[in-house]
Amino acid sequence: MTDAAAAGAKRAYGWRDILKALGQRKVALTLALGFGSGLPFLLTGATFGLWLREYGVTLAAIGYLSWVGFAYSFKFLWAPLIDKIDAPLLGFLGRRRGWMVLSQLLVGAALIAMAVIGPAGGLTALGIAALVVAFASATQDIVVDAWRIESADNDDELGLLTAAAALGYRIAILSANALILFVAVGIGWNGAYAVYGAAMSIAIVATLMAREPAAQISGGPKHSLMTLSGIFDAIAGPFLAFLKTHGGMAVLMLAAISLYRLPDFVMGPMVGPFYVDAGLSKETIGSVRLTVGLAGSLIGIVCAGLAAIRLGFGTTLLIGALIGPGSNVAYAFLASQDVTPTLFASVLFVENFSESFAGAALVAYMSSLTSLGYVATQFALLTSFYALLGKFLKGFSGQVVESLQHGRELMDAYALFFIGTALVGVPAVILCLILNREAAKRRSIVEAA
Repeated sequence: MTDAAAAGAKRAYGWRDILKALGQRKVALTLALGFGSGLPFLLTGATFGLWLREYGVTLAAIGYLSWVGFAYSFKFLWAPLIDKIDAPLLGFLGRRRGWMVLSQLLVGAALIAMAVIGPAGGLTALGIAALVVAFASATQDIVVDAWRIESADNDDELGLLTAAAALGYRIAILSANALILFVAVGIGWNGAYAVYGAAMSIAIVATLMAREPAAQISGGPKHSLMTLSGIFDAIAGPFLAFLKTHGGMAVLMLAAISLYRLPDFVMGPMVGPFYVDAGLSKETIGSVRLTVGLAGSLIGIVCAGLAAIRLGFGTTLLIGALIGPGSNVAYAFLASQDVTPTLFASVLFVENFSESFAGAALVAYMSSLTSLGYVATQFALLTSFYALLGKFLKGFSGQVVESLQHGRELMDAYALFFIGTALVGVPAVILCLILNREAAKRRSIVEAA
């Protein structure tokens, strides 16, 4: 977000505010675009792992296939191009809308390709299709974030659009995390992925109905990419602006962001396989996610929003770093017990609350750091840094669990793995403490002056 967004975020918008405002065209379309952004994410992540494990794919292979998510971590590399040039063939729609439609078409087509191939068609071909989904989805995220920010007429509207996008994203995550399990029970995993590929048409229609932001119509790039100054501005400008704005704190900020969600990322690929190996049915997983899991997510987001308003972004970030690994500890406890529906529901509540709080805290903090002029690239840079290290390490998660299984029961290996992933969250807590201390020093200097 822009600095204006940070100011606008001081007013908290909940789902009731969004429902009341759905009569406004822009809010309704933002909700649909948020849904399109969230839909593909788990279909190449945790849900994908569950499908693969049910088919009998090894934990190591599932871990390695999770590396397709690297596309989200490197999106800052092509974000400058998206900021500066029109989409091929679809440029007539406008810079933002053209890229959105192109990425959405690719996501839908690649999901359908995954449905056609399936694990039976070979992991290599399936992995390539999943990589296309992730690459196109990451591109969609870049442009939807930029469209949302540039389309807001004022700070209040920006806060409302941000909340609408987040709600749409959360609905999509719930759909790809829980509802798809019931669809898969009815028509199989291949059929479910085909249905979800077709569901991307919701986002495509919303994009076609949306208006190109006025900033893109009237402004456009300050420099042509056909000149050396234009190339330099597109690639280096956003990073130099970030360093200039935050000075010596920039490196510390990026380090904290990159470590913040590390426990979740490293654990992520093994959650679906753990469910399968623990003997949980798709119906049980789906029903608990739709009820207790949803409640935990909503409460976590609300608590993070209230904390950000009353305590500030930095303090909320620190609280999130402390409670975020709670889901990892909860899963370790679950793996060491006889899994019952009640115990499973309790763990899912803890997981969804802690992850939602930490995720909302991080997004709010990153939103306060970006500046006008390079919106898409700077936001993509921050969201890439927050995932980069975790996306790399999680590829080894299956291999680690299989190594821990030597001489142990599989559930004991899972428990040790989950405890280990919780411990990797300690450095983030330390960095958040340092950031808060430095921020307090700066405030003291400003107040004294």
